[in-house]
Amino acid sequence: MPQITVDYSARLAEDFDRPGFARALHAATVEIAAAKPEACKTQFRRTEDTVVGPDSEGHAVVHLSIGLLAGRTQETRARLAETALELLRRYLKPTGRLALHASAEVRDLDPSYRKFDA
Repeated sequence: MPQITVDYSARLAEDFDRPGFARALHAATVEIAAAKPEACKTQFRRTEDTVVGPDSEGHAVVHLSIGLLAGRTQETRARLAETALELLRRYLKPTGRLALHASAEVRDLDPSYRKFDA
């Protein structure tokens, strides 16, 4: 915990500083949601096909999902989502004429969540 997943359009790959973004988001998650630094984990998933509305040209999508153990207030989750989007603006600089659609969701992990470290 936290479990962070970033889905992003393939056309953003060259313009997205993913390691820098992950480090900054981890620091923000520690500050805002009282997570432990060593517990922050981010996975990036590049998506090859993006369609927005009736069109696939000229659009790119990034969606962040942040799963936290239950107990954070709605205000804390909203602040973390807003901060994640602000950081995305800093670490993603799309070139060309792309309409960027970015979103973030902070949710509670299901009570069945378990993990192990080896």
